[in-house]
Amino acid sequence: MDFAQRTVDIARANVRDGGRPFATVIVRDGEIIAESPNRVAQTHDPTAHAEILAIREACAKLGTEHLVGTTVYALANPCPMCLGALYYTSPDEVVFVTGREEYEPYYVDDRKYFELSTFYGEYAKPWQERRLPMRHEPRPGGIAPYKEWRERNGGDRHVPGAPRSDR
Repeated sequence: MDFAQRTVDIARANVRDGGRPFATVIVRDGEIIAESPNRVAQTHDPTAHAEILAIREACAKLGTEHLVGTTVYALANPCPMCLGALYYTSPDEVVFVTGREEYEPYYVDDRKYFELSTFYGEYAKPWQERRLPMRHEPRPGGIAPYKEWRERNGGDRHVPGAPRSDR
């Protein structure tokens, strides 16, 4: 099966059904374990991107928060939210069919604080310099949950079983 073409087909069907032009297919050992179109328009859930929905389905099906051993096919180069989720789940590879430069003449979804053309630079700024207003409001007990985490995990601060870099 041509999994990249499957993402195109799912996205086209979603557009015909009133959705947005994005889709994701997650494959392990040559089998589709999860697939989804973008469902933001249908659900009014701004996190219902195709990658996020497919990741949720795949992780539930596999019983893990890790996608080691999978390939993720996405119609578009993932947005920052989806890219973060992909980094977090550690698939073996992400394959995207279109880049922003290719689809921008046909689709743009810029927001008050979010434009894809500038977002990666914005994201890299220190929190005090970002366009999105943010403030740090520390509390005396704010660090307590993290201390409890480490104590409950035998002094290890890492998430058990999480794929880690070799660095």
